[in-house]
Amino acid sequence: MKILISTDIEGVAGVFHAEQTRAGNGEYERARTWMTAEANAAVQGAFAGGATDVLVNDSHGGFRNLLPDQLDPRARLVLGKPRYLGMMAGVQGCDGVFMIGYHGRAQSRGILAHTINSGAFARIWLNGQELGEAGIYGALAGEFGVPVLMASGDDVFVGETRPLMPWVRYVQTKEASGQGSGSTLSLVASRDAIAAAAEQAVREQAVREQGGQPLKFGGPIRCRLQTQGPAYADLFCQWPALERVDGVTLVFDAASVQAAVRMLNCLSAMAFMLK
Repeated sequence: MKILISTDIEGVAGVFHAEQTRAGNGEYERARTWMTAEANAAVQGAFAGGATDVLVNDSHGGFRNLLPDQLDPRARLVLGKPRYLGMMAGVQGCDGVFMIGYHGRAQSRGILAHTINSGAFARIWLNGQELGEAGIYGALAGEFGVPVLMASGDDVFVGETRPLMPWVRYVQTKEASGQGSGSTLSLVASRDAIAAAAEQAVREQAVREQGGQPLKFGGPIRCRLQTQGPAYADLFCQWPALERVDGVTLVFDAASVQAAVRMLNCLSAMAFMLK
C-alpha cells in the first residue's frame, strides 16, 4: 500500500505565530523541526499499519521546509516548486493521503487560517461550495481516485473539514482561541496521536469497506475567488479567462479540479507583483 503524506506547518503542535512559518529566523528553524517530527510520526504510523511505500510532500510556502537529514529513511521526500499538483504532488498511484499540520480556511477563526495565499485570497468556492486547502486538495486527490484517510490540525480545521470528509481519522493538535492564540498538545503527545491515527487509518483502508472514499467534484469546475482587496482583482483580471463580478470577486471555469488548482496557484504567484 502506497501513502502520500502532505505536510503543512500552521497546524503543527506548538505553532501559533506567522514568524514560525517564515524562513529567516530562529523561531522558524525550531518550527520546521517540529513539522519534520510530525511528518515522521505519520510515516511511522503508516508503516506500522502495513504501508509498503510512503512519500512525504513538503506542502508549506516554498515547499522546502522539511529537513531531509531528519526524515525517516524509509520514506521519500517531495521538495521544491513549481509543481502542477502542488500540495498533492505524488498522489498518482497512491492508496491514501494523510494531511499533516493543516489549518482552517481563510476568514475562519482558526490558528494562522488562510487559503493558499493569505495576502491575496479571502475566500474560494468550487461549484458553489466554499473550501479551504484541505477541501481543494482533497478534491484534487479524489480526481485520481485517492481518498484522504487521516488529517491533523487545530479544532477549527477539524470542525470545518469533518462534514466534507467524515470518514477521515482526525487528530486535533491545538484549540484556537484566536488566529494567533490557543492551547496546544505537547509535541510528544501530538506525535503519538498522529502515529496512532495513521496506523489505524492504513489498517482500515486495507479492509476496503472500512476505509475512506475519494472526495469527488465532477467537472467542469466553476471557481469563484474573493480577493483581499480590489488591487488583486485588478491584477488577476488581466488574464482574459477571468471574469470580474465586483470589486473583489472574480470567477473562472476549469475543466477539472486539477485545472482550477493550477489556475489558483498561478494567480497566487502573480500576487507577488503587488508586494
